[in-house]
Amino acid sequence: MTIRELAYHLKDICHYYGNTKVLDIDELKIKKRSITALIGPNGSGKSTLLKLLAFAQKPTQGQILYKGRKEYPFSSGIRSKITLLTQKPYLLKRTIFENIAYGLKIRKDTDNLEKRVKEALLNVGLDYEKFENRKWHELSGGEAQRVAMAARLILKPEVLLLDEPVASVDTKSAKLIRRASLNARQELGTTLVIASHDLQWLYSISDRQISMFKGQLFSTGIENIITQPFEKQNSKTHIKRLDDGQIIKLPPPAPKTCNAIIRKKKVFIGLEQQEESASLNQLYGQIASMLFEKKTGLIMTTVTVHDTSFVLRLNPDEITNLELHPGKKVILKFDIHDIEWI
Repeated sequence: MTIRELAYHLKDICHYYGNTKVLDIDELKIKKRSITALIGPNGSGKSTLLKLLAFAQKPTQGQILYKGRKEYPFSSGIRSKITLLTQKPYLLKRTIFENIAYGLKIRKDTDNLEKRVKEALLNVGLDYEKFENRKWHELSGGEAQRVAMAARLILKPEVLLLDEPVASVDTKSAKLIRRASLNARQELGTTLVIASHDLQWLYSISDRQISMFKGQLFSTGIENIITQPFEKQNSKTHIKRLDDGQIIKLPPPAPKTCNAIIRKKKVFIGLEQQEESASLNQLYGQIASMLFEKKTGLIMTTVTVHDTSFVLRLNPDEITNLELHPGKKVILKFDIHDIEWI
């Protein structure tokens, strides 16, 4: 990607809360007008990364370039161009009209204000006549989130950052918020970065998926993290015991590493067990979900092995030949030598 194509370029980012490192990113590039999905468990650093991208915080170390320029928190150059919508909306203690119009009034951009507020409300499925004079405390959770979204979209942002935007809202509101965010990309050319646990939605709309775990990025999307505790079996093998009695065989850990990763491209699926070997892991599990990836044409498949989940990509022919479907019992296979330490 050239500089002209980039919305963001992050380099050598480390961020701490006290003495705890919460982000460790060597480099991240986000293309203009793209949709980037941030995927990972709670506490993986997604919200912190979004705050840095919003220039609401300054990284402890490293730099963030926006459109090729170094910017700083709350600088006038980016204040009106980048907006962040969090899971819990913050509304001013004013009417809905005043909440949505607030950003434009700060800019002193008040031409056709009523018309623009009306359009913003319509964009998130709220009737202007019913809502313009309502107070902030007279809204349901879904309505409040839609008003917060309207207040951001009326600014026509260059970047819209969404942190679990539909996690705490009703089904109707979730659908309208999703639609409004995609319309921003289509109609305004807005760059979207979305953190969400709604994997089906993310994989169907995003151009790129980035998996996060303990502040680190995996730009290939969701990867399989194997967490402690581990036991040393011998000089060549460590193991992780699962509660159902199965074990995962791992190579000896590298110094100063505490978690292992097996990339989804290294995980295979079958219905019959192969002959046992010292290096082959074979785990009995059950297909939990199958999501179609629009970009690749592959099926993102999640398999649960007791209380541990693994993901892998399958092509439609594999699905057909093995007659795979959610609920089917399968065997996951991966080699000990393909496991990496992080």
